[in-house]
Amino acid sequence: MRLLYTLSIRLYIVAVHIASWFEPRAKKWLRGRKNLFSNLKSFAEGSQPLAWFHCASLGEFEQGRPVIEAFKNQNPHYRILLSFFSPSGFEVRKNYIHADHVCYLPADTPFNAHKFIDMVKPGLVVFVKYEYWLNFIDEITKRDVPLYVLSANFRPDQFFFMWYGKWFLKRLKKITRFFVQNRQSADLLAKHGINQVTISGDTRFDRVAAIANEKSGLPLIEAFIAGHDEVIVAGSTWQADETLLAKLFKENPGKFKLIMAPHQVHEAHIKALEELFPGLTVRYSELQQNMVVQRPVLIIDSIGMLSKLYRFGRYAYVGGGFGAGIHNVLEAAVYGIPVIFGPNHQKFTEALELIAGGGAFGIRDYNGLAKAFDHLASNSNWQQSARAARDHVNQRTGATEKVMEWIGVS
Repeated sequence: MRLLYTLSIRLYIVAVHIASWFEPRAKKWLRGRKNLFSNLKSFAEGSQPLAWFHCASLGEFEQGRPVIEAFKNQNPHYRILLSFFSPSGFEVRKNYIHADHVCYLPADTPFNAHKFIDMVKPGLVVFVKYEYWLNFIDEITKRDVPLYVLSANFRPDQFFFMWYGKWFLKRLKKITRFFVQNRQSADLLAKHGINQVTISGDTRFDRVAAIANEKSGLPLIEAFIAGHDEVIVAGSTWQADETLLAKLFKENPGKFKLIMAPHQVHEAHIKALEELFPGLTVRYSELQQNMVVQRPVLIIDSIGMLSKLYRFGRYAYVGGGFGAGIHNVLEAAVYGIPVIFGPNHQKFTEALELIAGGGAFGIRDYNGLAKAFDHLASNSNWQQSARAARDHVNQRTGATEKVMEWIGVS
C-alpha cells in the first residue's frame, strides 16, 4: 500500500509538470520547490531547538497562526519553521515575521521526507487541519518526535474510515495528539481506536476575534461608504456569486453599496466584473484621498484585505458556495453581521451551526438571495441575526489556550 501511495504522489508530480505549461499556479508550485533543500540548509544548521508548523494554504495558516504566535511567545528560544503546500499560502506569507524560515513542503516521497526531517531535526511538529502526508508521518514518528494535528475535523465518509483506508488509519494512530473541533470527531476517532484526542474547538475563532479587535483604519473604505448604511461586503467571490449579486443590484437600483473582494484578482477577472456591473464600479487601486466616488460598487483588486473589510458591512456574502465550497464565514460573523452563502456548505460545521442559530443564510439560487435580503430588511430580524452571528464566534474562542496546555514547551 505504501508503494501505491508513493506512486500516486509521483503521478501527481508528473501531472503538475504537465499543468505548468499552461497553469501559473502549477508553475509556482514547481518553481518554489526547485532549490528548497539548498535554501533550507543554512537555517537548518542552527543550534536552537526548532518547531515545525505545516499548513496547506492561506486559510489553514490563519487557523494555525494563533498557536504559532502563542508558542513563539512562550518559547522565544525556539526557531519556527513554517511550510506550505500551495503557492497561495506561501506567496502571501513568505515574509511572516513570527517564522524564522518559510518554505514549501517537499513532495511526500520517502526520499524527500527522510531528507527533510534529517535536515531540520524538529523538536515538535504541528500539522494544521487536513494535512496527512503519510511518508512524513512515518519519518516523524519513527524518530519519536511529537506530532500534533490542529483543529482537525473528521467525518464518517472520509477514506480513513473506509475498508480500503485501513493502512492510512494505522498512520493516524501514530500521531501524538489530535486537537479536534467537536465531539463528533472525537467519537469517530475513538470508534476506530484513536484516543489521543482533545476537543479543543477551532482556533479560527481565536484568530478572527483577534483581527476584529485590531484597531486598523482603512480611510479610503470609510470614505467610500460614508453616509450609506446598506453596505454589502462580498468576499472570496467567484463568477456564480457575482452574477447573483449583479442581479440583486439591477433589481434594487440605488439601494445598496457593494464592496467586492473577488477570489481571483487578475486583470481579466477584474475586467469581467466591470462588465457585469457596467458603469457602476471603481477599483480600490484607483481611489485617492478626498476623492468623491459616485459609483456604488468598489472592486478590491488586491489581496490580504478581506478579513478587515467585513467590519464595514451591514451584510456579508461569502463566495465559493456554488463551486468547490464556501470560504471563511467566521471572518464575517465575528463583526456581528448576517452572513449569506451558496449551497455547497454541508461539510463546513461552522456554516451549519451559524444557519441553525440564525446568524447565516444558505441559498440555492437568486430567489434564495432575494428572500434573505427581504427577511433582513426588517430591523428586528437583522438585529436578531447579527446578534446570533456575533455570539456564535464569541462563545467558541479559547481553542489556542487548550492546545498550548499540551504543546507549550517553555
